[in-house]
This record gives sequence, structure tokens and C-alpha cells, in this order.
Amino acid sequence: MDFDFTDDQEQLRDAVRKWVDKGYDFERRRGIARAGGFSRAAYGQLAGLGLCGLYIPEAQGGLGLGPVEGMVVMEELGRGIVLEPFAQTLIAGAVLSGYAPEPIRSAWLQKIAAGDSLVVLAQQERAARYQFEQCEAKAALAQGLWGLTATKSIVPAGDSADAFIVPAMMNGALALFLVERAAAGVTTRGYSTQDGGRAADVVLKDAPATLITLDGLTALSHALDIGIAASCAEAVGVMDKTLAITVEYMKTRKQFGVAISSFQALRHRVADMKMQLELARSMSYYASLKLNAPAEERSQCLSRAKYQLGASMRFVGQQAVQLHGGIAMTDEYIVSHYFKKLTQLEMTFGDTLHHLGEVSRQMQDTAGVFA
Repeated sequence: MDFDFTDDQEQLRDAVRKWVDKGYDFERRRGIARAGGFSRAAYGQLAGLGLCGLYIPEAQGGLGLGPVEGMVVMEELGRGIVLEPFAQTLIAGAVLSGYAPEPIRSAWLQKIAAGDSLVVLAQQERAARYQFEQCEAKAALAQGLWGLTATKSIVPAGDSADAFIVPAMMNGALALFLVERAAAGVTTRGYSTQDGGRAADVVLKDAPATLITLDGLTALSHALDIGIAASCAEAVGVMDKTLAITVEYMKTRKQFGVAISSFQALRHRVADMKMQLELARSMSYYASLKLNAPAEERSQCLSRAKYQLGASMRFVGQQAVQLHGGIAMTDEYIVSHYFKKLTQLEMTFGDTLHHLGEVSRQMQDTAGVFA
């Protein structure tokens, strides 16, 4: 199998990397974190590169590209630990393009592609943990209009988003709706997240909504799998940069008059970090390449990938802190921010233990033993 990237994909990677290196350095990121964790200006610059239309068809103003291009972009954004929730833009573009009726596509896709509107997924509820089919949100139809009552937690950039994709129960089945943040009955409470980003609790009280699809389970499962693949790719970028910073530090940090990179035991740790990174990278490729597979196969593959990425993130992050010593725990030093990002990504779209359970459940009768 050919794992080489095309020239266009390499050019896309180069464009995003240049923007991260020149336009989103550590000081700018810290400034955005201090200001609340989300910058509309930075998000607009991503849109200016054409990235917000990555999964949106060309007819709606997008690029009409696929999972591999999404993976390339997320890796580079991970290297810069970019705070803006770009994975949510990929989810919104794919869900609205693939499942929404024409009026919604016409009203929103061009605005998303241009970066004029930020649409995010609001699916997490307190009692659900990572079981997305457990949903207490309710949808009611009155006089031809939908109204939603729900409380959604940890919604990325929830108090800055222009609209939400919200799963809710309707006559015992899960459906997917679009709710504008400015609509009546919508309140948000924003807060900073561990990595310096932005999230919010979103409360809907009979808020007006537009139906995206009645087959909410299928659409939501697809949306979450896109999110998992994006998180895996982002984590690869974070780990790649974390390892590079650690190696550079070891070349300059001296102990007993010599650089600590000369100590064999520490070199073995770095080798183990590299092995975990490459294992994670291969599983991230696997996840992205399986995004267009049939739903059951796709979900199985994405859980396998997220489990491995979770294990790798924990190992690489912890080893980076250990190899740096006390300085890695300070807010002024960049590695602490990479470590916090890895910790948060492990919990995003299902933590490691959750996906281990999913992998185990999906083995069914074979229990991993094949004839």
C-alpha cells in the first residue's frame, strides 16, 4: 500500500505549517488563552487558507477534499497546539453536507466555508459519559415548528459559536437539529479548558430548531468518528512536536558536565517515545483511511485507533515531563502546554478505557480468535 502523500497534500501541509510557525507562535497562543481561549481573528485566518471548507463540496464554496487532507491539516494544527476548534468545523461541514436538507445546506455551508459562521457539535450530557445514544434532550413539534429542551456540557467554543448541531430525542428516536446561539431560549456559560481553550455549557429551553435528519444515530455516529480521526491526527502533531522539543532540550541540558542526551538510559526513553509516536501515527492513518468505510466497520476501526492513540499520548507526555524535570511543570515553559493538550485529547470523544471497552465489545463471539 502506498502511504506517500500527493504533491497537493504536501503543499497543503506546508501552507498550514508556515501559518502555525509564523502566525500562531507560543506568545500569541498564550495571549489567546489569557483572553478566554478562542480568537475569531485566528479562526478567520484558518478560513483565509481555505481550510474551513475542507469537507464542504465545491458547489457550496468549499474544497471538496477528504479525510487524508483533514488528517494533514489536523497534524499541523496539533504541532502548534492551536486552540481554535477546527475539528468541529470538519464535523459540521461533513454532517451538514451529508445529512442536512437543501435549505440548511444553502443557508449555512457557504458561511462555514468562508469562516463567517462557526457551527459546533453539542452532544455531551452529564449522565451519558461517552455513550452518545444516551440522550435526555427532548424535541417537540408545535404548529409546525421544532422546540428543543436540553442541557449540553463542554461544547467547544460554545459561547462564541454561531450555531449548534444538537442531538435530541423525538418519539423515542434520536434526531439531529440545528440551533442558532442567538435564538430565544438559548443560554451559554463559557469557561476555560485545561489546555487553555474555550468551552461552554449550553442550556436550551424550548429553543427553536431546524431538523437536520431523523436518522440521528447514523449521523451522530459519523460525526463522532470524524471527531475521533481528527483528534488522532491532532495528537500525532502534538506528540511529534513534544518529542522534538524534548530532544532539543536534552542536547543543551548538562549534568555532570555533559549533555544529558549522552546518557544511555535517557536515550532509551527517547527511543521508546519515538516508537510510541510512530505506532500512533500508523493508527491515525488507519483511522483516517477508514472514515469512508461502512458504519459498523468504521466505528470498530476508530475505537481501535483511539485506544492506541490514548496509550501513546499518555506515554509520550509523561516521558517528556520526566526528561525535562521540574521546568516541564511551569506555565512559562512550552512543554507543560503540550502535556496538558495531550491529557485533554486523551479524554476527547471517548477516553482510552472507553474505547478499550468498545474494542472488546466489538470482538463479539470471536473474542479476538480467528480460524
